Amino acid sequence: MTMEPNPHNAAAAFDDAPIGLFDSGYGGLTVLREVAALLPEENIVFVGDSARCPYGPRDQRDVDRFVQQICRHLVDVGCKLIVIACNTATAAGLAHAQQAFDVPIVGVVEPGARAAAHTTRNRRVGVIATQGTIDSGVYAAAIKHMDAGMSVFPLATPRFVDIVEHGLRLSADGAAEPSADIAEVFVQPAFEEVARECLAPLATSGIDTLVLGCTHFPLLREVIARVMGPGVTLVSSAEETARDVHEILTRRRAFAQPGNRPVRAFYTTGDDVEEFACFGSRVLDTPMDKVEHLELPPLVHWVDRAERAQEAEGAGTAGVNREGGAA
Repeated sequence: MTMEPNPHNAAAAFDDAPIGLFDSGYGGLTVLREVAALLPEENIVFVGDSARCPYGPRDQRDVDRFVQQICRHLVDVGCKLIVIACNTATAAGLAHAQQAFDVPIVGVVEPGARAAAHTTRNRRVGVIATQGTIDSGVYAAAIKHMDAGMSVFPLATPRFVDIVEHGLRLSADGAAEPSADIAEVFVQPAFEEVARECLAPLATSGIDTLVLGCTHFPLLREVIARVMGPGVTLVSSAEETARDVHEILTRRRAFAQPGNRPVRAFYTTGDDVEEFACFGSRVLDTPMDKVEHLELPPLVHWVDRAERAQEAEGAGTAGVNREGGAA
């Protein structure tokens, strides 16, 4: 089925164009799961950039280029709204993408920060995320923007991404019951021991709220909750991001038509099509019927093209300014 976007105008009551989401790999599917649960009639396009995964250790400028490239693809296929379902990508490229494209683009940092600020009672909030997200300082800034008196305790936990991907492989290999909730795959002593070691720096912080600042981490919620104890509330940005998407579509009167039979299209930039379908089906708890390989153009070519466009735009603006000055 080909999904054709309806005109984006205030008079349109409905819009069957898809929502686009992307991540560096599988983690963003936790966001898609929440969006699909809240908006079950919406068409969705998801891109997992497995070929360049993980984003966390990469230079932020490179991640920004990845973000702009994938947003361009999603705009070109007609997406009416884009969710950057990756904390590292949000930190590196959200503002740039919002300036570059005409469709609404939302990230996952601000919704998580807002939820944490509204949840904490003692105003002491922890954040666990990839090294790239922590180094960017974006969560601390977003939380303090909500309440300047907050104390924020950021902690990079890159090993958690490895745990998630290892757990997904275990589930794919039949080490877990097919009917089991995917979160149950991670409830085992070996994973809990690693989690306890990784989270040790937060043990004396006095936090009462912990932001799961990577879209992989909701899959570890049960293990993290055991380690942190009942006095710490875990906040996932996935649910809050889905609410933001719902709010935007409400205000823009851009929901899919009632009764729409949604089309969910999944793409991976890597060669892991079968693995992606297998892992994705476990995360979504529903069969991912079809995953296709997405071949993006070499980034250097895309960057050169984008820079030429920016130079041309700048030259045009300069020309207008010169004409205005001469007048």
